[in-house]
Amino acid sequence: MKQINFKAVLLIALIAGFGLTTEVNAQKKVKLFNGKDLTGWTIYGTEKWYVKDGLLICESGPDKEYGYLATDKHYKNFILDLDFKQEADGNSGVFIRSTIEGTKITGWQVEVAPKKNKTTGGIYESYGRGWLIKPDPEKAKYHKEGEWNHMRIKVDGDEVTSWLNGHKMVSLKDEKIGKGEGSIALQIHSGGGIKIQWKNIELKELKK
Repeated sequence: MKQINFKAVLLIALIAGFGLTTEVNAQKKVKLFNGKDLTGWTIYGTEKWYVKDGLLICESGPDKEYGYLATDKHYKNFILDLDFKQEADGNSGVFIRSTIEGTKITGWQVEVAPKKNKTTGGIYESYGRGWLIKPDPEKAKYHKEGEWNHMRIKVDGDEVTSWLNGHKMVSLKDEKIGKGEGSIALQIHSGGGIKIQWKNIELKELKK
C-alpha cells in the first residue's frame, strides 16, 4: 500500500482554495449601469438623466438646479471604476455613502469638475465641512478635457483614495466618513448648461 504524501495533498488543497478564492473575488465586480436603462438607480430632482447609445447622460433641465442619480443599494467598502466625458460646463461629482432627501444630499463627493477648476478627484462634504482635501493643482494635467476620463475611487473603512486616468489624486482618512452609510450617487451641478456622459460604471465590494 502506497503511503499518502500529506504535504502534496495539503499543497494541492491550498492551490485549489486559492483558485476558488480568486474566482469568488472576481465575481464580486458588478456593473452598476447596464447600458440600457436606469434599473437599480433613482433620480432625485428635475434635471435630466437618460440612456442613449449605451451611455448614461446627465443634462441640465429647465430648473437648472442640483440633481442626483443614486443607487438603490447602499455600499460601504468598495472600489468603484467609471468613465466620464464632460460637455459644456461639466461640473459634477461622484458621491459615496450618501443619503438624499429631495435634492439635499448628505455625504461626500469625489469631485468631477471642469479642468480649469483643478479640483477633479478632490473630496468635498456637502452641507457640512466643505472641502476636506483638494489635489495638487499640478495634477490637473492628468485631466483630458473633452475626452473620456477614467476615475477610480477606493472606499475602505475611514480611508478614501481617488485616481484619475491611472494617477493618484488624493488620499484621505476621516473618522466621520468611516461612520457613513448610504448610496453611490452621481451629481449634476446647479446653474444650467451642463452635460456629462458616463459609461463602464463597475464596482467591487471589499470585505471588512
